[in-house]
Amino acid sequence: MERRQKSISPPTVIDPNRFGVSFSLKQCRDFGVDPQKCMDWLIHDAGFRRFRLMSYWNEHEKEQGTYDFSSLDWQLETARKNKCVVTLCLGARQPRWPENHWPDWAWALPEERRTTALLQYIEAVVKRYRKYAVVVSYQLENEALLKEFGERSEVNRKRLRQEFDLVKKLDPKRPVIMSTSTSWGIPMRKPIPDLVGFSYYRILYGGGKYKHALHFPRLDRLRALSNKLLHRRSSFVHELQLEPWGPTAIWKMMIPEQDKSMSVRHITKNIGLAKKTKLYPIDLWGGEWWYWRLKHVQDPLIWLAVQRALTRE
Repeated sequence: MERRQKSISPPTVIDPNRFGVSFSLKQCRDFGVDPQKCMDWLIHDAGFRRFRLMSYWNEHEKEQGTYDFSSLDWQLETARKNKCVVTLCLGARQPRWPENHWPDWAWALPEERRTTALLQYIEAVVKRYRKYAVVVSYQLENEALLKEFGERSEVNRKRLRQEFDLVKKLDPKRPVIMSTSTSWGIPMRKPIPDLVGFSYYRILYGGGKYKHALHFPRLDRLRALSNKLLHRRSSFVHELQLEPWGPTAIWKMMIPEQDKSMSVRHITKNIGLAKKTKLYPIDLWGGEWWYWRLKHVQDPLIWLAVQRALTRE
């Protein structure tokens, strides 16, 4: 294993205009890895300078009206010290299971009061972090209109418009990113975001079997062109699948099961196809898994595959 480890080349800074990575405190906890060490590795060893970070509501307002942003503060401060750029996620629906991160107290409220509480929380987050130059954009409500995936799903377009208007009022200069409800389509009704994020997943699991989604770079470019012509908005890949999607949580799957949906071959294929879309920057999905495989499973091949595919022309 030591001999294989030496094959990893020295770290180089990855151009933030081309590639970034999502980072989730909750995902680190589920893997049983230290979040600070994982983020440090993504910066200093992997070379990333572009991050998508989460402001989980049930993490930072566990009791109504009492905020604790300490865990998000150190993430933003780490990014600032290392001259990174950050997209900060806002709202109740943010990346990672259970997708909707409502505090229990808020979910127990009637819908109207729940909306008020959510708007108050978003206001607190934006006011706190708009002073950070490292924050270059916001992502509002990840896959906001997706009903079928996640727990405590609540689609409310009226509230979504209120959220969007609030963020633009509080911080009018930074762009707001939104993703559609599926891997296809473009925004047709308000709110129309400043930037449109595309998800790029090729191998999914459902109904007891693995499924292959159809992704063709030409169609993704056509979709982006349609969005440009219709709304004069740019598009980019905000979530490129680079971790397994299987019958259970990744940390519960044996390595052969993980490899069914994300192996070295799949990593190379996914990054290659995403590059062909030319929809930069491309934000990668799975950094916590690469770190876990490298440090806890002592398997460098996953990160090595990512590294090689990113640098390959």
